[in-house]
Amino acid sequence: MSPLRPSSAHTMRRTHVNDDRTNRIDMSDGVGATLNTFYRAFAGEPDLLDQVVTADWQDIPLLPGQGTGPEGIKPMIRAFKQAIPDLSIIIHDVIVDGDRVGVRGAMTGTHTGEWFSLAPTGRAFSVTLHEFHRIESGRITHTWHLEDWFGWLNQVGAWPLNKKDAS
Repeated sequence: MSPLRPSSAHTMRRTHVNDDRTNRIDMSDGVGATLNTFYRAFAGEPDLLDQVVTADWQDIPLLPGQGTGPEGIKPMIRAFKQAIPDLSIIIHDVIVDGDRVGVRGAMTGTHTGEWFSLAPTGRAFSVTLHEFHRIESGRITHTWHLEDWFGWLNQVGAWPLNKKDAS
């Protein structure tokens, strides 16, 4: 069993990452630039992924219908941005330890287009997200993620299903 190594942790608070805001993750070791570009991609500029993920990037778990690598997620990002045109990603915390990065954040917006086969509701939401990345040579090789989609369904009025909808 190897001993634990000291953490080179950095923590950032309430950093917004999208086109409309100027706050960015400020980290001197280059991880900040990688994360800023990565989350701008997910906020609606999917082609930016080509700058910050490897060609064989692993997004774990894949969404239903999602292909592998950066090309596999780009259609999903475009569809999500179409359904949520005011999408914003807010980063609450970033913790870096060697080649591993943990992110706690939220996605916010208004459900104005179809998403997950759910017709637009016009309701605002905030979805918690937790992600862990592995970075090598300035590029993300793996992303393990967990979003609170049940919370989203509740916020847009689609959960819990009433008995009439369930039949």
